[in-house]
Amino acid sequence: MKKGTLKKVLKYAGKYRLLILLSMVLAIVTALLSLYVPILAGNAIDCIVGAGAVDFGKITTILIRMVIAIAIIAVCQWIMNQANNKITFQVVRDVRKEAFDKLQILPFEYIDSKQTGDIVSRIISDVDLFADGLLMGFTQLFTGIVTIVGTLVFMFYLNYRIAIVVVVLTPLSLFIAKFIADKSFKLFKEQSQSRADQTAFVDEMIGNLSVVKAFAHEDENMEVFDEVNERLRKTSIMATFISSLTNPGTRCVNNLVYAAVALFGAFACIAGGMTVGGLTIFLSYANQYTKPFNEISGVVTELQNALACAERVFAIIEEKPEVSDDANAPMNFLPEGEVTFSDVAFSYDKSKELIGDLDLNVKKGQRVAIVGPTGSGKTTLINLLMRFYDVDNGSISIDGHDIRTLKRKDLRDSFGMVLQETWLRSGTIRDNITLGREGFTDEQIIEAAKASHAHSFIKRLPEGYDTVITENGGNLSQGQKQLLCITRVMLNIPPMLILDEATSSIDTSTEIRIQKAFNKMMKGRTSFIVAHRLSTIREADVILVMKDGHILEQGNHEQLLEKKGFYYELYNSQFA
Repeated sequence: MKKGTLKKVLKYAGKYRLLILLSMVLAIVTALLSLYVPILAGNAIDCIVGAGAVDFGKITTILIRMVIAIAIIAVCQWIMNQANNKITFQVVRDVRKEAFDKLQILPFEYIDSKQTGDIVSRIISDVDLFADGLLMGFTQLFTGIVTIVGTLVFMFYLNYRIAIVVVVLTPLSLFIAKFIADKSFKLFKEQSQSRADQTAFVDEMIGNLSVVKAFAHEDENMEVFDEVNERLRKTSIMATFISSLTNPGTRCVNNLVYAAVALFGAFACIAGGMTVGGLTIFLSYANQYTKPFNEISGVVTELQNALACAERVFAIIEEKPEVSDDANAPMNFLPEGEVTFSDVAFSYDKSKELIGDLDLNVKKGQRVAIVGPTGSGKTTLINLLMRFYDVDNGSISIDGHDIRTLKRKDLRDSFGMVLQETWLRSGTIRDNITLGREGFTDEQIIEAAKASHAHSFIKRLPEGYDTVITENGGNLSQGQKQLLCITRVMLNIPPMLILDEATSSIDTSTEIRIQKAFNKMMKGRTSFIVAHRLSTIREADVILVMKDGHILEQGNHEQLLEKKGFYYELYNSQFA
């Protein structure tokens, strides 16, 4: 899996070939000049023969060369770091953008089956950790590899016997690094999952803090958080401990290499096969040769963490998107409003049927109320109609067009929805009413707010329609939030309407007035009304009584009461 993830990372990096090429060229220049500096130092040492036998002129020339080489190295490293930063953060930007874009086209089944905090953790925290590992990889990997290769060439040129000793001992570092890398990858993956669990739990608790406090569930939540936190602590410590063994392990091997070079070099000097300056060069190369192994082993450790995080992000990117719109979908579909359900079957859990063999024909302009006990399939029917989910069997048609042959945007633009759950974003009251739609004047917005009876409370806000609210409405009451959502629909009424407990959080007197506005709004428009309070649906043309995913009864209010069936029992349970 690691190899596959690494290939995907390299595929993203491949878009920035010129920057990578520049970084590699600069890495080569830096490495070669770094190897040239010890040669200059060794030559300077050989200019000191003994007391009174020092060639100061030659030493001065060598020192000037060293300063120039070091200055060029510094400039190259600065440019290389800038290039590596740009490569890393452009790759991270591309990955994060693709992951977020993918979220927009993932089917609802995926979103419903995942914790919100886990998805947030993947796109934010995991991508940040991936960036850290990738940056270290680009910064140190190229230079390290070039330094190792260059040092070997120079060492073999100076003394092949000592170079062979170095090469023979080096693989010990590689074996240690590989062994630890394999162990640490699994632990870093567990760490990422534990971190995601913690983020998901904290997100859930903050979003439902009022419920937590209402049920005095703080102590139980602390216990759960402590368990998740402890699990994250253990996995983090173990992952860090295992990965931190890499550096001391490779340093031990490096010291053995250095000692072996010093020993064999000393014998070579005694035998006259090498000068003291030559030995100095060789010892410097031994250090330069082994240092990249330490750096690369550290890079490999960070890459394990980065790849573990990248794997979780790529899991989102590689999820199957929702089925694409039909290529032959009609352009600018404008429905009349006749809706037909034919032998519709659907279930969230495919092993348990929820809706089966459902048939329904709704004529243009009819008001259809859907009632029934909790879990009977009322909201599911709306989800299918809006194509948030596709039916398992059968079909749903609008004006004779199967909704699967329509563009999702055209389909959803055909409906105005007011749901029990409100959704408001950070921004002004005006922004939340228009919701990104353009071309509406202030007069139209105010007229819609008056129709929904939201205008009176908006006027009392500090800045009126320009009052900025926070995510999910800030200090607005639930009823005020729902009024704003109703105003959205009032602003531009589409051909069909869906009202799913649209007035559940509104006081009775306001509800009566809004019902009158709804009645005016629904006139001539096909409307689907989901309601628990049966008093709100008496004027519906057709009432569907659902239970266990099936329509038990249908008819208007008086007809269903005369049948004295399930609807009769529901109605009397509320008004007995």
